[in-house]
Amino acid sequence: MSAEFSGIGVVPGRVIAPALNMPEPVSAPVAKPAPADQEAEANRIREASAAVHAELRERSETVTGDARDVLKATALMAKDPTLVKTAIKRLSDTDAETAIWTVAEETAAQLEKLGGYMAERAADVLDVRARLVARLRGVPAPGIPYSAEPFVLIGTDLAPADTATLDPELVLGLVCEEGGPQSHTAILARSLGIPAVVAAAGVRDIPDRTSVFVDGGTGVLRTEPGAAEAELVEAWKETAGRLQSFTGPCLLKDGTRIPLRANVGDGTQARAAAAAGAEGVGLLRTEFCFLDRDTEPTVEEQAEAYGEVFAAFDDHKVVVRTLDAGADKPLPFLTDSEEPNPALGVRGFRTSRRAQGVLERQLEAIAVAAQKHAVTVHVMAPMIATAEEAKQFSTLVHAAGLPVAGVMVEVPSAALQASSILAEVEFTSIGTNDLTQYVMASDRMLGGLAELSDSWQPAVLQLIGMAATQGTVAEKSVGVCGEAAADPALAVVLVGLGVTSLSMAPRALSAVAEVLTGVTMDQAQQIARRALTARSPGEAKAAVRAELPILDELGL
Repeated sequence: MSAEFSGIGVVPGRVIAPALNMPEPVSAPVAKPAPADQEAEANRIREASAAVHAELRERSETVTGDARDVLKATALMAKDPTLVKTAIKRLSDTDAETAIWTVAEETAAQLEKLGGYMAERAADVLDVRARLVARLRGVPAPGIPYSAEPFVLIGTDLAPADTATLDPELVLGLVCEEGGPQSHTAILARSLGIPAVVAAAGVRDIPDRTSVFVDGGTGVLRTEPGAAEAELVEAWKETAGRLQSFTGPCLLKDGTRIPLRANVGDGTQARAAAAAGAEGVGLLRTEFCFLDRDTEPTVEEQAEAYGEVFAAFDDHKVVVRTLDAGADKPLPFLTDSEEPNPALGVRGFRTSRRAQGVLERQLEAIAVAAQKHAVTVHVMAPMIATAEEAKQFSTLVHAAGLPVAGVMVEVPSAALQASSILAEVEFTSIGTNDLTQYVMASDRMLGGLAELSDSWQPAVLQLIGMAATQGTVAEKSVGVCGEAAADPALAVVLVGLGVTSLSMAPRALSAVAEVLTGVTMDQAQQIARRALTARSPGEAKAAVRAELPILDELGL
């Protein structure tokens, strides 16, 4: 008998394939007495830490962009000196497996209590714990199940190290019981182009090898699919060709131009984005220069790295976000690991208060790289909350010889006071992931809060509209570089709200362009008003989809 499961579709696509469940996690060890040779046991912990770190680092070199950044950050956790030292101290009472297990569990519990980005890192700590304990036991680490034939992967949620190494040739679809539309799993699945659904309650009960139909556009999974589902898959195959190429520019039906740019994290990803037709970079995540380092990179090292990105987009605009350290991206030379609530603490632009000179040297490096290329460089700061902060940042940018300064709108106060902020800078870019999290007070990683952690929330759309309207009055650009820009239906709403450019994962460019070119600005504004008057994200989506039949045609 067929059964249907509903979740949140995060990557469009329709497939039919057998389901395989992620294996059960590594079991908790049975506590043993303290070892007779504590130093030998301590060495086992050190060796396991080094081996897991090396394995994850090696994996990071086989992928690019978001996947590489996630794996590097997870690798750092595996050799976290606090974790290793604390576990070794416990050897006076118990064995290595139990020591690692309990210390990591305590660390994860502390992170979960902090909420926000730090709660997101709790899952990473538990993933590292499982890998360390598996190494100590001499058994394979948990991971993606092996199959000689393509399959749909089903799990509770995936650890970043697993998601980052999915093979799209084998894993045709991904469905998770937990996670939200802005979780690591959703972001990485989008970058890989794997049809994906999150927050689908009950899917873990589906037996292995059950034939399933997955629609990543609508968020539906059905078991034992029949002729109707097979027709939907064939229709997707026929129309997906329209979504494989984007050459730009993106023009609405009335000729209004909406630049579509890419979010990138390094030179390799920048070159791929350029090949995909991106009209420049709307978000260059500069953290890639700083991750997996114990010391600040030099001006020369940074300039060389930024130059690789600039070289891919000569004669286009590249918007560089300055270092967004803190919260889920702690850096040993810059951030405080003991901060009680890092998601609301010293992160982004605020780190310049604690470590003077880091931001100035980064701006110098950006300026050095910009001088060597024909690219138009705009620079923006993350986590800006006030007009005074915007003014401070603008002063630093211009002092470095860079002509265009902007800020991220992630904090609700920045959206409310956009006019005051735009008096100090030349542009703003809305980071919908953080803005949604802060507006709705919901951790974007928790499947139980998936509806709250949704940029379709009318309250979030209202704030975006307020910020965009203030930009229109000031005659300055207001872009969106969060995950919301990659949703073709939501892209229409954003344009209708007054957003002037969109930046997204390169794989989303063609689908977004295909939908935008079918509407006029007047139609987009009418559709946006429908979304604003909705009472829930589901109601908003339904109202917008009813106005955009092309979404069903394309399986989006």
